[in-house]
Formats: sequence, structure tokens, C-alpha cells
Amino acid sequence: MNIPTMAEMVNKGETPEILFWVGCAGSFDDRYKRVTRAFTSILNALEVKFAVLGTEETCTGDPARRAGNEFLFQMQAMGNIQVLNGYGIKKIVTACPHCFNTLKNEYPDLGGDYEVIHHSTFLQELIDSGKLKFDGGPFKGKKITYHDSCFLGRANNIYEAPRSVLEALDADLVEMKRSRKTGLCCGAGGGQMFKEPESGKKDINIERTEEALATGASTIAVACPFCMTMMSDGIKNKEKEQEIKVKDLAELIAEAKGLT
Repeated sequence: MNIPTMAEMVNKGETPEILFWVGCAGSFDDRYKRVTRAFTSILNALEVKFAVLGTEETCTGDPARRAGNEFLFQMQAMGNIQVLNGYGIKKIVTACPHCFNTLKNEYPDLGGDYEVIHHSTFLQELIDSGKLKFDGGPFKGKKITYHDSCFLGRANNIYEAPRSVLEALDADLVEMKRSRKTGLCCGAGGGQMFKEPESGKKDINIERTEEALATGASTIAVACPFCMTMMSDGIKNKEKEQEIKVKDLAELIAEAKGLT
């Protein structure tokens, strides 16, 4: 795949339209690597000029801050800001709401001011501008439910962009009992992704998975690597892996465009 790094672009004297911030999950998690490939295939197909940091990108520090290690967060953040400012980066797109929230709302306090866009909003902009078009497609009339990411929804008030993307696929969007501002967390935020849940009557991701299954949808759409893991684990718990698929918005778009 054609994925240039910032270093390669600078050496050619070129400037990308956007920097694609891949994130830890998009780089190292086998499941979410497929989302990275799907999103970059869309960018390449539409001839969007983009670059990644490659080995110069490190974790934003979000998990460290959420888990209470402020010193580690600031170390991670300052290192990234130094690299980003060194390249003169202005516009960043990321598929991870945790990276999105941290880069957008927390890096400015440390000297990192950028226009940061979540990939759901970026995809919606491509659709609205007419650059991304669909002629029918495999999801026409198919029931899809969307799970709201906490850092995308409640933290940044982005509810409509992901739904607009799904509606562009001509899918039958069915909402869960709790959605938008009353959506239920998948259970992975706040550093919970990296530990076992506290004991209780039911794991929160199982509760959320049951709400998704109740819609009768054959696809659960997500826009976050944490949500992807938790909802996928919920589907496995219910032994519904053959009937129900958990997919990121970028994967659905790439599939509809025949890019996968």
C-alpha cells in the first residue's frame, strides 16, 4: 500500500493535506490493523495526499492519564508535540476517539495546537463534498446498529457524522435502546481496557452487546478500537460470531467501494 511517512515527504519537499495519526491499536492490534488498511485504501482511492509519522509516532499518553500517571502522560505528549511541531503539522485525522480527544483537547495546554478530525467526520465531509460516492452496495437495506464511543459522543458531541456515513451506505440504521447522549459505555475507557473488570452481576460490554443484539441488526458499527474490542468480545461471549459482525465505519466504506 502507498503510505508515505512525513520524513519521506519532507525529503521530497512535499507537504501532505493531512497527517493520519494511526494510534497504538491501529499499529499493533491485529484486528484494528484492518481498520488502518481500510482507511488508507479509501484515502489512496480518492487521491487524498496524506502521510503518517511511522516510527516517529508514539502513544498519545491517553491511557496513562486516564489511569492516573500524569508524569508519563506529559512525557508522551511532549515528545509527540516536539515531532509534530517540528514538521509544522496543521491538520490531523485519526480513527481513534481517545487519540482524537487527547490531541484536540489536551495537547494545546502543552503547546500542541492542531486541527484534529475524527475519521467519521472526515468520511462524512468526503461524502458531503461528492468525492465519496456509492452506487447501491452490499449494505443496501441491511440492518446496522451504531455504538456511540464515549470520547466521540459525550466528550466531543459527535453523534451525527457516524450515522450520516452509515446512511450514505443506504443501510437500515436501527438505534439501540440507549444511544447518543444516553449511550452506554462499552466498558473500556478510563484505562479499564487494560485490566479485568471489577466484580459485579454482569460485565458492561455484555450488557451493551445484549442491547445491540436486541435491535436485530446483522452488523454492529463502531468508530473506536476500544469499542471494537469490547463489542467483539461480547459477540464471542454470546456465540454469535457467525451471524453478527462488528466493523469500523472505514471497513464498511471500503467494502462498499470494493477496496477490500
